[in-house]
Formats: sequence, C-alpha cells, structure tokens
Amino acid sequence: MFFEALGSAVLGLLFGLAAFHRLAHRLPSRPLVLSTGVAGALFGDFVTHSALGSASVLPSLLGAVVVSAASLSLLLRPARRMRRRSATA
Repeated sequence: MFFEALGSAVLGLLFGLAAFHRLAHRLPSRPLVLSTGVAGALFGDFVTHSALGSASVLPSLLGAVVVSAASLSLLLRPARRMRRRSATA
C-alpha cells in the first residue's frame, strides 16, 4: 500500500508538472498546481483502492490519474483572448 501511494503521488506530481508546462498561461502559481496534482492523485488512489480492494495496483493508479486530471481541470482559467463588446458597438 505504501508503494502504491508513493507511485500515485509521483504520478500526480508528474501530471501537475506536465499540466503547468503545457498550460502555464491558464493556471495559477506552480506550487498550487503541483500540490493539487499530488492531492488529487492520492485521493483518487484512496477512493479506487477502497472500492476495488488491494487485489490490483493498475486500476488504483488509473483512478489516481483520473482524479488528478479532474482536480487540475478545476484550476484552469479562461483564455484572455475573448473580448466582450457592447451591444451598441
């Protein structure tokens, strides 16, 4: 269980780094993104491990990645390209 949690934390960290590298202009500060990735992965691993039991490691790590991605998607801000025009313009 310890190595499973460690693996999911590393996956969350790598996923957070990749998201920050790719979408830095749409995400808040780097420490917040990295900690959200790790926390989401640990929570996803916990939920998947609780639901499926300790028989399989791969689905637990997959659940960790899915919840980490969902957590990181909540941090995204809209792109700044959109401009609102008034109805009279």
